[in-house]
Amino acid sequence: MLLFQENVLSENSTGRIDYPISDGEMILFNPFFSEAAAASLFTRIENETVWRQDSINLYGKKHLVPRLTAWFGENDKPYTYSGIQMHPQPFTETLLYIKKEVENACSAVFTSVLLNYYRNGQDSMGWHRDNEKELGVNPVIASVSFGQIRPFHIRHKFRKDLQKLVIPLTSGSLLLMKGATQHFWEHQVPKSAKPLKPRINLTFRKIF
Repeated sequence: MLLFQENVLSENSTGRIDYPISDGEMILFNPFFSEAAAASLFTRIENETVWRQDSINLYGKKHLVPRLTAWFGENDKPYTYSGIQMHPQPFTETLLYIKKEVENACSAVFTSVLLNYYRNGQDSMGWHRDNEKELGVNPVIASVSFGQIRPFHIRHKFRKDLQKLVIPLTSGSLLLMKGATQHFWEHQVPKSAKPLKPRINLTFRKIF
């Protein structure tokens, strides 16, 4: 087993922010992994992963998804979103290490992880909720970021009176969303005209 323990921050040194959102629970641990660990893990994941670029149908036309993705799981259960079905690859040693650290911090058990590779500022993720039926009721989603800082936008799906949140997800940060969050809140990672370096995001979840 690869050891990164010297680069994992202790509980006392990990910053925690509890966001007081209505109809949900959201917690940011920043940093979660140290700068050195985050840089090392980014390189390992980038090199070890077999990335894919899918296409989606919008208004009768096919468009390439503006990012690269990969799906890993400890069972054979596929994951379907936006008409794309993904079959799991087995967890790598690197991903198992990250999964264990995240599970310990979140007091949760995850079976799968979706990887998103944002190559530059033109790669993005549109507004959506992680509310697919495979995730069950009130899913716990743990999002780990490595590489380039990107703003994470979150807004209430139904209440326009509530202010949109913009959270800069730095390298080594962990964002936990749970409770009713995926029922009421949607999120995105928007495009940027600025020249940005690559970012890798891991969203751990449990597939039923």
